[in-house]
Amino acid sequence: MALRGDRLREHILYAAKDVFLEMGFERASMDAISSRAETSKRTLYAHFESKEKLYLAIIELVRTLSMTKLRMPGDYSSDPAEALTLFCGRYLEILLYAPSIRMCRMGIEIAERFPEGAEQYFDVIFSAMNERVSTYLKKEFGLGAKTSAEAAQKLIGQILYPRYLRALFGVDKPTKNIREDGPAADFNLKPIRKAVAELLDSLPRRA
Repeated sequence: MALRGDRLREHILYAAKDVFLEMGFERASMDAISSRAETSKRTLYAHFESKEKLYLAIIELVRTLSMTKLRMPGDYSSDPAEALTLFCGRYLEILLYAPSIRMCRMGIEIAERFPEGAEQYFDVIFSAMNERVSTYLKKEFGLGAKTSAEAAQKLIGQILYPRYLRALFGVDKPTKNIREDGPAADFNLKPIRKAVAELLDSLPRRA
């Protein structure tokens, strides 16, 4: 049975995501995408009026997939230190996944030509995660909005450097596989646990 409506749109998005990851934004064409999706260009353009619109839709797909895999800090543990450690570990593990690395490199590649696409991808992988940590810190420790935002930003920065940047620049190899339910047993959480402990020790205590 031929796909229609939302199912066809989703099918096109997954096919297009693979094409973008394999070919990069510039080389990926609507012809290649329609061929991979096994649909006509007319049908493709009926769902997405341009390659740029299609790319933005893929970013929203990535947002949904990432948020579903990541969840919220409180979902990992009732202990704040453990919750933040496992959440940040899962976040870093997702970022180190080979397709995630390729997506980020593509976002950098298109920054000048298509700044809206680069900005939206930045929001998905950095701003949204910062907001989740900030919200958790604010609720769990009774922090003000500014204090929690600054604390979250500091923690995320420590989590990303140097492991994520080393993978992004090809110094270290990205992860080829990723579990669906949380950080792998052999994923190194020690630097993250240390960063979390230092952050929590620096937070102002409730009166």
